Amino acid sequence: MRLVIQRVSEASAKVEGKITGQIFYGLLILAGVEDSDTQEDIDWLANKVVNLRIFNDENGVMNKSVLETKGEILVISQFTLFASTKKGNRPSYIRASKPEFACRMYENFKEKLQILLNKKIESGVFGADMKVSLLNDGPVTILMDSKNKE
Repeated sequence: MRLVIQRVSEASAKVEGKITGQIFYGLLILAGVEDSDTQEDIDWLANKVVNLRIFNDENGVMNKSVLETKGEILVISQFTLFASTKKGNRPSYIRASKPEFACRMYENFKEKLQILLNKKIESGVFGADMKVSLLNDGPVTILMDSKNKE
């Protein structure tokens, strides 16, 4: 499972002009799923996300987590995170999971975040054509891959 995590002042997702998820201060997470992902990947990533110390403390140092700051999370499904650009100019998405499996894993990831954060996780609509807006704070952008635990 791959994530792009952005610290935001605000973010929202719209489908057909209707807001499906919106947050003020927290994390916007783009999430991609591959066939080899398991609940273990979800658990590891969710725990890392809620405890990442990327929010400023009283001294302006990134030393607090979204959990500590009582921030919010907006999760967007994004199969293109598994794009391969190795050959040619048209990306291949062969590593991205099929919708049935990916949707189940995406929902499990949101559920795990909700349990850990103890609040509703906002989201887009899986597989929909979404318009995502954000005001990146910092900017702070982190890439995570459960198969590459650096």
